[in-house]
Amino acid sequence: MIEEPPSTSPESNKGLGFFKKIRLFLRGLYKRVSYTPMNQKELSGVLKEAEEMNLIDKNILDMMEETLEFSSMQVRDVMIPRPQMIVVRHNEKPKEFLPRIIDSSHSRFPVVDEDSEEVKGILLAKELLPFGFSSNNDFNLEKVMRPVNFIPESKKLDSLLEEFRKKRYHMAIVVDEYGSVSGLVTIEDILEEIVGEIEDETDIDEEKQILQVSDNEYLVPALTELEDFNDQFNTEFIADDFDTIGGIVLKEFARFPALNESVDINGYKFTVVSASRRQIKKLRVKVTE
Repeated sequence: MIEEPPSTSPESNKGLGFFKKIRLFLRGLYKRVSYTPMNQKELSGVLKEAEEMNLIDKNILDMMEETLEFSSMQVRDVMIPRPQMIVVRHNEKPKEFLPRIIDSSHSRFPVVDEDSEEVKGILLAKELLPFGFSSNNDFNLEKVMRPVNFIPESKKLDSLLEEFRKKRYHMAIVVDEYGSVSGLVTIEDILEEIVGEIEDETDIDEEKQILQVSDNEYLVPALTELEDFNDQFNTEFIADDFDTIGGIVLKEFARFPALNESVDINGYKFTVVSASRRQIKKLRVKVTE
């Protein structure tokens, strides 16, 4: 029996063309799936494509991008500068430094010498509890403070996070190339670079309260909505670019202000009394007119 030769009709050619297209499509898909990014920029592009295809959500994308940036950051990028450090002097009595500790709501404080040049140790706020419920007034700061961990400004954040985890400490003092103290960094500062601002119960309370501290002075959370601020102070602050009074103050400074810096706006003196590296947290507002 003689077999017929393969058909060379146009229909057959069309069929072969279609299957070839399928093969090319599958080959291209395989290359995309098995593609290995060669640098951080390419990897970021792959992640954005995944988010556009609804494979990951926006929050996951943001966290991944923060993690990529985190790997190249140094301690100097996130540290709290020395002028903004809240410290305890080694010769102070509890009644002298306790108001400062309570005001800050922090849990760890560098202990410094009289000139604030040398950090002698770290005081944990919880170490003060036994003295608060005891009639024993024989308080010795040297006995309760913890050893200091010094790190250079140039240390990578991912390396420091691993060190925090392994050695189980939460605060380090940052020194410059000459050995002078330039700031401090905590494990919370590092984690916030990945997951964003971490707020505790005291942060939430502060956000909701405007406190009057004298006849013409108030403590105001920087995240107070402009509408609420205007209602409280009978003002007419308006801004298209900002929703909070902190945004108005930041715009007036035209840069990120240091702690205790002030600016006058429309008869009110705004002083920064609490801030993180990236955000103004609390303002002292004084009515000047």
